[in-house]
Amino acid sequence: MNEPNYKAELVGVFGHPVSENPTIVMQEAAFKEKGLNWRYLTIEVYPEDLEDAIKGLKAFNMRGINLTIPHKVEVLKYLDELSESAKIIGAVNTVVNNNKRLFGENTDGKGFLKALVDDGGVDPLDKNAVIFGAGGAARAIAVELIFAGLNKLIIINRTEKRGLELVNHLKDKTSMDVEFSKWDTPFSIPENFDIVVNATSIGLYPNINEKPDINYDSIKSSMVVCDVIPNPPRTKFLEEAGKRGAKTIDGLGMLVYQGAIGFKMWTGVDAPVNVMKEALKREFGA
Repeated sequence: MNEPNYKAELVGVFGHPVSENPTIVMQEAAFKEKGLNWRYLTIEVYPEDLEDAIKGLKAFNMRGINLTIPHKVEVLKYLDELSESAKIIGAVNTVVNNNKRLFGENTDGKGFLKALVDDGGVDPLDKNAVIFGAGGAARAIAVELIFAGLNKLIIINRTEKRGLELVNHLKDKTSMDVEFSKWDTPFSIPENFDIVVNATSIGLYPNINEKPDINYDSIKSSMVVCDVIPNPPRTKFLEEAGKRGAKTIDGLGMLVYQGAIGFKMWTGVDAPVNVMKEALKREFGA
């Protein structure tokens, strides 16, 4: 007879603010589906307390943690090892605790790439891509697209300083042909481009009627158009692209896949992706 074991394995997310982070919904559903006695904790950690929170993670023998705003960059100084892509991205959203040795990964771009390839059937090899935005999501997606063999990349951003910082960073860390274009008028997608990504928060709930300022008639049916917004999954941006015959990929898939990668890193068990996606769909009323 097995000895009783009442100890739950702990993972979670550190962030500020963190109350609207929905990751618990899909991860708890996945633990239940796989019969794992694991718990996902949504924890408010103020910036000045991050070092203490990491010490607490080790003291509690938590198996890992997700990082969200504003901790994805600051956490680097407390980690023992980084994945190759996390080193280039310069930010981490997933940490694994291996006997108090902390390994950092960025699953955001990997989740995007899996949605693009598996759900969209698009291989980035030798393709040309446009990314709107120059924040953390744009950076992670750009790096993973480059690793996957992208041919050319244009970063579109309203703030020239931030856009050029990302472009110069990518040029410095990779051999990629990256250009910057200032986003001060409706942007037209060049005809020879294949992948279009909204990596901004435009269209995120509750601002569901907003959409990026682009010339939507420049979207062609040969393009695949992606949005990082998970709520609502069907944004106005994707609706407009769909009207032009383009293949569309929503942010819900990216969110689920990046969480599934983290789930496998922590537990060693393949994630029940469909269960995680359905849990989030119910949560978002999608």
